[in-house]
Amino acid sequence: MKDKDAIGNGNENQHGNSKPMPRSSTLRIANAGGYWGDDPYAMRRQVLGDLPIDYISMDFLAEITMSILQKQFARDPTAGYARDFIAQIDPLLEEILERGIKLITNAGGVNPKACADALFSVAVKRGLSLKVAVVGGDDVRPQLDELTLDNMETGEPLDDYRDKVLSANAYFGAMPVVEALEENPDIVLSGRVTDTGITLAALIYEFGWDAEDYDRLAQGIVASHLIECGAQATGGNFTDWEKVPSYIDVGYPVVEFEPDGSFVLTKHPGSGGLVSLQTAREQFLYEMGHPQVYITPDCIADFTTITLEADGDDRVRIAGAKGAPPTDFLKVSAALDDGFKSSGALIVSGPDPRAKAEMFANVFWTRLTAELEREGLSAFEARHTEYIGDDSTHRSLTPAHHVSEVLLRLAARDHDKRKLQIFRKLLPGLILSGPAGVAVTGGAPPISNVVRYWPSLIPQGHAPATLAVYDDGNEVASKQNLIWPVTEGRSEPVRPLQDPHPDALVQSLDEDVIEVPLMAIAHARSGDKGDTANIGLIGRSAACYVWLRNNVSGERVRQWFEDIVNGEVHRYLVPNLFALNFLLDESLGGGGTVSLYTDAQGKTYSQALLRCRVRIPSGLLATIAVADKPSSKELS
Repeated sequence: MKDKDAIGNGNENQHGNSKPMPRSSTLRIANAGGYWGDDPYAMRRQVLGDLPIDYISMDFLAEITMSILQKQFARDPTAGYARDFIAQIDPLLEEILERGIKLITNAGGVNPKACADALFSVAVKRGLSLKVAVVGGDDVRPQLDELTLDNMETGEPLDDYRDKVLSANAYFGAMPVVEALEENPDIVLSGRVTDTGITLAALIYEFGWDAEDYDRLAQGIVASHLIECGAQATGGNFTDWEKVPSYIDVGYPVVEFEPDGSFVLTKHPGSGGLVSLQTAREQFLYEMGHPQVYITPDCIADFTTITLEADGDDRVRIAGAKGAPPTDFLKVSAALDDGFKSSGALIVSGPDPRAKAEMFANVFWTRLTAELEREGLSAFEARHTEYIGDDSTHRSLTPAHHVSEVLLRLAARDHDKRKLQIFRKLLPGLILSGPAGVAVTGGAPPISNVVRYWPSLIPQGHAPATLAVYDDGNEVASKQNLIWPVTEGRSEPVRPLQDPHPDALVQSLDEDVIEVPLMAIAHARSGDKGDTANIGLIGRSAACYVWLRNNVSGERVRQWFEDIVNGEVHRYLVPNLFALNFLLDESLGGGGTVSLYTDAQGKTYSQALLRCRVRIPSGLLATIAVADKPSSKELS
């Protein structure tokens, strides 16, 4: 059993409810999962690693996950939560309780009580006593007729789609979880709590931070954003992947927090992966919108004020985040039933695989159009052709090259399922009715339901939280209509951007000009929010940042991505991270499950940008420290 003095919070276990004095020692919070389907053994490595851990947070709920869980719940009243969580915790529960580790997770999905019941079944099987707090109230479907719910990205009203709503959940912040922690549970289960809220709650509770201490809250938001996607902060999806010593048993992130809000990002000693200034900078830019206005229900954080410094091997110290009052709204994520789609593929080998694949695609769409017309059906609402292995993700940004084989992928979407049934039956007919060299990848492709992501805003008071606490399966406390004081923060920057890097950093460089890929002077990370992709482009030195600032505009990125982006490209500066953040509107084919793209989340877009070639002063390369230079392979 972990020594209580080492824990430093004075909690009584099991299961006294005395409120602890504000913590005066370091608090360690580990993350063991960033999405439903993440590494199933990450929790084991976090629990059994060398660093003593106080809390583990796990995020299971992407926007589309709620609708999947809602469908499961409709079929089975004991379902609707992330069953993977139970499988992961089962063999570790005794160790977790002995070490005094508290778990906070939104694995409860749309049915956190059923998830709690499953936990108690594990505890009974193992002869353990367990206390679980359940946070609910995020489901706003009972109020649909009373809420406006205009789409916050398009302005479209929900009116015509109300009967199509599969799920609608408000994003709670940290405060309902803080309320749960006041009951001293072993595990806090919730539905739709923000990715940041499940980590920030432990900091507020342990350190006694005030709800208006916005700078400390912003530090918590910054840390939560950093670790919410698991191994992406510790070498996963890292541009300079060859610098990562090992991806075997990759270490998931741990943050070591001080009461003043400063913290260190690290991982268990001896684990795989990498923590560095570069990996941290990349993750900070992941799924970033306006870097000065990172909006959460708890505060608005300004990412342009943070400072990073190396703190030893696999350790980065972060401080300086500034916060502002939150707005008086909560985000609602709704999922709408929006028709059907199907996709199938053939492997086309050389010689001339691209020409063969294009012929196959032309034959297929021509046949399909003729069949639809014979049946009196209109054309598909959307269709898409991809040449995977050639240019399916980067398209026109792909340099000239030769391929030996192509995976021809054909996809279509429509509200009339009959059209998709014709699509799936015709596709296998290509195998023997075209050029030679086709390998079969499967039979008729399946038809799947399309679920449309619908984000909205509602006043905070319209979604009161609930709390139920269970000790060994028996309810011991219950609270309803939990609402916290509402502030009216602004959704625009509250302070001017500080950019301390002068043009002189590049004006004095050698004037010899060379052509290089952007990879030579930058690294990058990309992500998605609906139909908008973001790309964080990060200079490898302060001088590289200045050159990027002066030469890579939103319009230039728009030109490079001309056959990918249908909307505008917005650019934001993040000088403290040597970074530029680009938002690419209408670039993901609708995003989420609506999209017919292979890369519907823009994960590869950062690599596409880094392949773009630019002309730079040769002296710019000399400003890059050896540890930050890309490998020769990455530049090829």
